[in-house]
Amino acid sequence: MSSFPAMSTVEDVVRDLIERVARVAFVVAPPVLRIALALPFFKSGLTKWDGFLSLSPAAAYLFEDEFKLHILGHAYDFPFPAVFAYFDGIAEIVLPVLLILGFATRFSALALLAMTGVIQLVVPEGWANFHLPWAALAVALVALGPGKLSLDHLVASLCRPRVVSGRGRQ
Repeated sequence: MSSFPAMSTVEDVVRDLIERVARVAFVVAPPVLRIALALPFFKSGLTKWDGFLSLSPAAAYLFEDEFKLHILGHAYDFPFPAVFAYFDGIAEIVLPVLLILGFATRFSALALLAMTGVIQLVVPEGWANFHLPWAALAVALVALGPGKLSLDHLVASLCRPRVVSGRGRQ
């Protein structure tokens, strides 16, 4: 007797197991990526507000006096610091909520990637520990999309034209 049939069966079992794990990972990975990217931004956004649409004095102070854009070896003040502080505070709340829900996922991830780029200009030494992982999460979400466990997927499935057999599109 040869061991080839048994080996083929083991290979089939391993291949089947890997395919099942990959299918589960394909469903689970996007929501995990969305949550991992959303949490640090949302937590930061919570510190920017003293109430509904009431920017905290600390947030305004950061953009007016502390945060500088480090470009080509020079530090520059933010133009319109109050506007940037307000925009940042709104974006750090709204975009993570959209990500968690999986709604406008690619747009939200791209916007957070752009914010990460600006943060990199403000805090250049944070690249390896914070900005690189955030950028990687954002790029992965732009590439992979929201996944099946998302409002984007639900909306797309509801808007997809349905074909009834023999009648064409409805």
